[in-house]
Amino acid sequence: MAKQIEFFYDYLSPFSYLADTQLPALAKRTDAKIVYRPALLGAIMKATGNGGPLVIQGKGNYNIVEFQRWAKRYGLPAKFSPHFPFNTIRLLRGAIAAQIHGRFPEFHSAAFRAIWEQEQDLSKEDALRVLLDAAGIEPALIEGAEIKNRLRANREEAVRRGAFGLPTFFVNDEIFWGNDRLDFVEDAVMRPA
Repeated sequence: MAKQIEFFYDYLSPFSYLADTQLPALAKRTDAKIVYRPALLGAIMKATGNGGPLVIQGKGNYNIVEFQRWAKRYGLPAKFSPHFPFNTIRLLRGAIAAQIHGRFPEFHSAAFRAIWEQEQDLSKEDALRVLLDAAGIEPALIEGAEIKNRLRANREEAVRRGAFGLPTFFVNDEIFWGNDRLDFVEDAVMRPA
C-alpha cells in the first residue's frame, strides 16, 4: 500500500495554511502522497461542539501571536488576515471543482497565499472570480450538486473519524490535529506497516 497523508483543511484556518506550506517537503522526504480534503471548519466545529477562538477569552489574540511565531519559524511572508473570520464555503467548493477538473495545483496554493500572504478577502465574489479565472475554473462549476455533496461528505467523514478542528491529518486511521503535529505525522508515515 502506498504511503499517504490525508489533509483535511479549510482556507479559513491560518494553521491549515501553515501546515500546507510544509507538506510538499514532508511528502518528498517520506515519499508519501498528500490527499487534500477540503472541509468546512465551522461545520466541523458545530458538529463536535467545539468553539472558535473568538468566543474564548484571550484565545483569539493568542492565535494571532502563535500564527506569527510559526510563520517566522517557517520563514513565511505571512500576515494574519484582517478579514478573519470570513466565509469559505464557495472557496472550498472551488477547491473541489479544481480537484475534479485537474486544476488543483493552480488553485490551491494561490488561495492560501491570497488570504494569508496578500490579505485578500476571498469571501468577496469579485476576488473569488479572479482566483477561479486564474486557475481556469468556470465560476458556475462551484454551484453543482456534485461539488456541494463532496464538500459535505468530506466534513461528515472528518467528524466520523474523530476530527474536531482543522488542520487534521490521518495516516491510516491515526489522527493528528494542528500544524505543530507534523513531526508526528512524519513519524507515522515512516513507521513500518
